[in-house]
Amino acid sequence: MRANYTDHGVDEYYRRVGATYRNPHYPGIRSCIILWLNKWWEKELVRMESDKFLVLDLACGSGEVTAAVLDWWQLGRVAYSDQQSLGPPARRNGARPPPIGPDLPKPSILAADPYTAQAFHTRTGLYAAQHSFRDIAEGALTNMIPISPPVSHDGSSSGHGAPSMETPVVEMVICSFALHLIEKPSELFTLLRELSTKCRWLVVLAPHKKPDIKDGWGWRKWDTDTWAECGINDSTGEFLEERVHCRVYRSVNV
Repeated sequence: MRANYTDHGVDEYYRRVGATYRNPHYPGIRSCIILWLNKWWEKELVRMESDKFLVLDLACGSGEVTAAVLDWWQLGRVAYSDQQSLGPPARRNGARPPPIGPDLPKPSILAADPYTAQAFHTRTGLYAAQHSFRDIAEGALTNMIPISPPVSHDGSSSGHGAPSMETPVVEMVICSFALHLIEKPSELFTLLRELSTKCRWLVVLAPHKKPDIKDGWGWRKWDTDTWAECGINDSTGEFLEERVHCRVYRSVNV
């Protein structure tokens, strides 16, 4: 991969292979995402109030992240159905999804990639916006998020007459094998700062511990073991599966 970047440049390489691109690290990506979602589900489900579970697959490639997220939810629903009919299993492997009941809606996937929309659609049957990192940094995500009227506790629309529309928070943005390709720290800061105003969690998957995300960029490093903030450079609570590193951050702005 490094040789391809050197020979063609990042942008030109993905223009050439965009329609057929596949990430060879999918097994590690899938394992990391399932481990992360298991932790998130255990700690955060009680907080979920929206009828939407929005996930942004940023620089979505051929849909590795989307496939893993949807697989986690579908396997969890099967586990829940089995539990209702057969009773709880004796032990649950940490790499398997938990039984997911009807209180967690199916993930609504938002996806963006300037080069691989065709490969993403071929694999997932879903559509990706052809937005670059710069487009997202300049606010393109706003138009991707579905809006809906606010709902009161009894399930009815609140207010009188035409309800005002609310833009829901994206529960998590997952960026796999791409964020480290942003070379200028100023561009990375602008992107992350914008994402922090619309997304609650940032999950970064990479073959190493790049990029360097700084304090003051809109995110706090998160220790998934203690489920608490940790030092921005601490490695505690990270996931490492089949040479895929997974780091988690929580927004300071939503």
